[in-house]
This record gives sequence, structure tokens and C-alpha cells, in this order.
Amino acid sequence: MTTKTFLISIGLVSVLLITSCKTYYIPVESFKQQLESPAAVLTKQVTTRLPYGFRETYRAMSIDFIKCFDKDGNEVSLKNSPSVEIRFTDNDNRKTVFYFDRLSLKGDTITGGQSRFISSMTKSIPLSKVKLIEIQNAKRGLKYVK
Repeated sequence: MTTKTFLISIGLVSVLLITSCKTYYIPVESFKQQLESPAAVLTKQVTTRLPYGFRETYRAMSIDFIKCFDKDGNEVSLKNSPSVEIRFTDNDNRKTVFYFDRLSLKGDTITGGQSRFISSMTKSIPLSKVKLIEIQNAKRGLKYVK
């Protein structure tokens, strides 16, 4: 590998690390409070433009901003969008990822969509078994359209 190729590679990796998705954290109790609010009901009809021009229409929650925390414990308001993904880690270190705008919480059960292409692909997990909640805007180019 030439010095020029090496420097270009280092530059590209640096750019990717700097612009990569930032992960935030939501305490379990805060998550529960936010999802119990009236805005968390899946009532808003939205259409999302998916990659390659596909569109999907579905019911989403009306929460505009998600209260979360950065790695230093500073509070952050993350704007809700179709690209926001939430990752739950349970007590056995199993991870489950959902799109945030399609989540629902009923009692102790979290149900969410895991795919934008197969809307029937949902899963449910018990909130009582969750030890860590991470959230990020994956910046996948998904947008709400009218």
C-alpha cells in the first residue's frame, strides 16, 4: 500500500467515525413515562419514502421529540423520524431493535416494527426484562412525505 492510499484510507475512516450515528440512552423509567403519554398512541397516519422510491403508509405515534441522554449524562431531545431506531438489551444480553415511531407499550409489553419493507414483521418483549435502552437516528435516508 502506498503512502497516499494509506492516508486516504485513514481520512475516510476518520470521516466515517466523526459522522457516524450518535447513540443516546433512555432510562427504563423515562421510556415508560414517555410511552404512556397520549402522544405515544399510534394514531398519526404517515407515509415514509423508503430507499429506491418505495413508499409505505402506516400509523405512527405523535411524539415529536424523544427525551434521552448522551454518554456524559446530558439531556438531549432527539427529533423523531422514520430513521430513529431503538435497541433494547435484556437481562440475558439479547438485543432487539425496533423503529421508534412504530412502538407501543401496553402494560409491560413493548411491541414494535422491525422492518420498513415487511410491515407485518413485529415482535413483542417484556419491559420488565430490559436493562438498557439505546436510541439513535440511523440516518438511512427515510423521510416522512405528504
